[in-house]
Amino acid sequence: MTSQGIDVVVIGGGQAGIAMSEHLSKSGIPHVVFERHRIAERWRTGRWDSLVANGPAWHDRFPSQEFSGVDQDAFVPKEQVADYFVDYAERVNAPVRCGVEVTLVERLPGQTGFRVETSDGAYDANAIVAATGPFQEPVYPQFVPENVPVTQMHSLDYKNPDQVAEGAVLVVGAGSSGVQIADELLRAGRDVFLSIGPHDRLPRRYRNRDYVWWMGVLGMWDDERIPLGKEHISISVSGAYGGRTIDFRDLARSGMMLAGRTEGFAEGTVHFAGDLARNIAAGDEYYLSFLDQCDAYLAANGLDLPEEPAARELLDDPECVASPIDRLNLAEANVSTIIWATGYRPDFSWLRLDVFDEDGRPRHVRGVAPEPGVYFLGLPWLTRRGSSFIYGVWHDAKHIADHIFIQRKYSDYDGTAKIVHNDD
Repeated sequence: MTSQGIDVVVIGGGQAGIAMSEHLSKSGIPHVVFERHRIAERWRTGRWDSLVANGPAWHDRFPSQEFSGVDQDAFVPKEQVADYFVDYAERVNAPVRCGVEVTLVERLPGQTGFRVETSDGAYDANAIVAATGPFQEPVYPQFVPENVPVTQMHSLDYKNPDQVAEGAVLVVGAGSSGVQIADELLRAGRDVFLSIGPHDRLPRRYRNRDYVWWMGVLGMWDDERIPLGKEHISISVSGAYGGRTIDFRDLARSGMMLAGRTEGFAEGTVHFAGDLARNIAAGDEYYLSFLDQCDAYLAANGLDLPEEPAARELLDDPECVASPIDRLNLAEANVSTIIWATGYRPDFSWLRLDVFDEDGRPRHVRGVAPEPGVYFLGLPWLTRRGSSFIYGVWHDAKHIADHIFIQRKYSDYDGTAKIVHNDD
């Protein structure tokens, strides 16, 4: 089979792939970026219509280019985020090939490099960077059989309230996606049930600073390991409606029915764990602890920001928290739709290399896989907490580009050091 040669193949043309391309170009490394759809396609079609970035514009961007035409403290709509990456790719002259899907990557037998099979032919590459990100395959528990007369969808497929059939809605998952979708449906006049599991809750702003600023000065974005016991904890934060602190009690006071973690289904009835009050209390504990860290930082550094005692005032538990439901009969509650906001898993089925652990997770150190020439980029906690954020992936890409550059130097060495004489 005839194949084309290229030094580095980057798979994925989202924020990770564009950042990778910029740093490879700066290092003079020939490469191509394959994107099966359009640049930043997930931002356009893999999100709901009203989504905005969870961080303000001054923070959720690459270091060398601001968002144009927006207040830098505002939260950028998803289409404008996608346009930002298209503009950025043009500015850095990224060699992106849209509409090209990578179907297989395997090592070339008996030689250095990899065979990359695509919908546009085969390529041989010295190195490959998997920059497809974490949002590939939607995950949700198979609790409710398909023959139950309700519509089930993942948050990936939710677009707006008009898409959802008349009747009540059960949203499962109270991370950023679940709580924003549930809130939007409630504002649209729908009866909404929200199933809440363990979560951390953060202030949108505190003492005149956004939480992303606080996490920066407190060094939290640079945490290199997931805190013990937090492996499956979601973060409840939102930039919607100008940005506000998520408070589940306030949502309940507005008419939303809260329930604990969804744990089963039988005879037309969804069953919930009895952990609602505990989950909300644990979220409050994290929230208050965060405020304590902020106050301590200001005191230690002699900074004078306006005090905000009201931020520590918690609402009383509403009835649905004090006496939570443990089951929901879908027919009796007129539930027409269940939306599973339960996250994603990566899909590396095209990567036929020995770079995964027994659970199918990529093995790497700061994105560098044990198989020489294989790299991962854009995954949560790749190098630190901020790795899956726009600015974080840019810095991770620089580290990987530097590693590729150094490895090329080793490969180019022919056993004889070249001495350069400077003539005065």
